[in-house]
Amino acid sequence: MARYTNAVCRLCRREGQKLFLKGDRCYTGKCSVAKRTYAPGQHGQGRKKISEYGLQLRAKQKTKRYYGVLEGQFRHYYELAEKVKEGKTGENLLAILESRLDNVIYRLGWAGSRAEARQLVVHGHFLINGKRVDIPSYLTRVGEELSICEKSRSSNKFKNVLESNASRPVPKWLEKSAEATEAKVSGVPAREDIDLEVEETLIVELYSK
Repeated sequence: MARYTNAVCRLCRREGQKLFLKGDRCYTGKCSVAKRTYAPGQHGQGRKKISEYGLQLRAKQKTKRYYGVLEGQFRHYYELAEKVKEGKTGENLLAILESRLDNVIYRLGWAGSRAEARQLVVHGHFLINGKRVDIPSYLTRVGEELSICEKSRSSNKFKNVLESNASRPVPKWLEKSAEATEAKVSGVPAREDIDLEVEETLIVELYSK
């Protein structure tokens, strides 16, 4: 499957805000967005008037890059959001993206970034309802219980990850155990629970054309 392999900091600079693609580095002064607020490339510092289509495209690209999904996947999630009978399509789209297993692992503080979460999921470090799941795009559902595999819990890797992310706030729709190695999906992500600065209505407008 195709995957972006260049410097991810360029993606944050292109969108003009932190997308938290490099974990802890994004919270330090080493963050590229903090040092260079203009877009990458030869013409990055030039002033350009953005059209209506450009605003819609940037909203879609920002959201896609934030969650680390490909164009085909993103379109598929949008079509799923359109079929949901309740709520707004844009908010339903964000809720679906939030429910991806790799994002849930990141939100729980079991990985430093979504990219790291994807790698850990593929390597089979997590269980859902007691069964190993190694598909990052798996969409979690309300009531499902997640846990770190018993063998993985004792590794230095996870001990360091859990310690460094212990203070990260967990969304209201997730419940994490006191030991921080087990969790439960207790609800559906609401718009106020999602910290992505994007106008999801622009994405709906783009795909409605």
